[in-house]
Amino acid sequence: MSDTTSRALSLLNLLQTHRHWPGSELADRLGVTERTVRRDVERLREFGYRIESTPGSAGGYRLEAGSAVPPLLLTDEEAVAMAIGLRLAASQRLVNGADTTLTALAKLEQVLPAPLRRRVNALAETVRPAGIESGAPVSTEVLGDLALACRDHERVRFRYTSASEQVTHRRVEPHALAPADRHWYLLCWDLDRDDWRTFRVDRLTDVQHTRALFAPRPLSPEEIEEFVLVARSWTRQPIEADAVMALPLDEMRAFFGQWGQGSDAEDGTHTRWSVGGADWRETMYGLSYIPPGVEYTTDLAEPARGQLREMLERMLRALDAPPPPPRERRSLAHQLTG
Repeated sequence: MSDTTSRALSLLNLLQTHRHWPGSELADRLGVTERTVRRDVERLREFGYRIESTPGSAGGYRLEAGSAVPPLLLTDEEAVAMAIGLRLAASQRLVNGADTTLTALAKLEQVLPAPLRRRVNALAETVRPAGIESGAPVSTEVLGDLALACRDHERVRFRYTSASEQVTHRRVEPHALAPADRHWYLLCWDLDRDDWRTFRVDRLTDVQHTRALFAPRPLSPEEIEEFVLVARSWTRQPIEADAVMALPLDEMRAFFGQWGQGSDAEDGTHTRWSVGGADWRETMYGLSYIPPGVEYTTDLAEPARGQLREMLERMLRALDAPPPPPRERRSLAHQLTG
């Protein structure tokens, strides 16, 4: 770095630490003449910094806000503090706009020297904001690596442990990171499965950058939201059951779309599909989405099975019984006043 550039950066650092600097004091601190200070100020103005100057014995310089964000000069301590703050904001979702938080984090950590990045990693593991309900612990380093891969459209490899403790090694094209229900999800194109997949980030380790770039596949925000919604439904539910329907796997997936993920071919003409919910009513709601006319069996266990049967029998009796006499129709105004 040239002496001129180094001096200009030192001048910028001084201007960022105080609201107003007399020209003579800046010259003394930098070990140059006031004329050299004026030249360095002009150089910073060319880079986009708005520096106001006032003449006279009490005059000097101060840095003002501009219409665009110029490059910032940070000390080591400031860079570490900002990186930790962004990591906490990303992992706890303290601000709106997950993409913005992760992009800022990725840009900052990309240029941090190795010693500073180690400091950030150590401090971020011990600093936790009070009063924030969090989900499963997420490695902020993994989150930053995935954010970079999404931004740069770079293929990555990682180790994934499923909810059933099955460990697999995946090769993917990262598309988006999204928070939902106190968890982070990575939506990506799985190169080995040749299909879209969504992974819980807290179950993901050993991220390896391949330096192989890819052209991102088109995906609308609505499609991303649906992928994440489906992934959220994969968490273990209080009431769970399998439905084996008389529908080949390809036809079943064509009908269910993303909600068909996780289904398996029972044989050439039948598909096994898992369904669940907080109670038997939610499980029944899932079963009601099986296509009309498609026969199926289910292993819904007791007592949910008996509760669902009792409710359906009552519903059938109500539908078979004569309808109740019609109620006299009255205007809304009459109902409210009468």
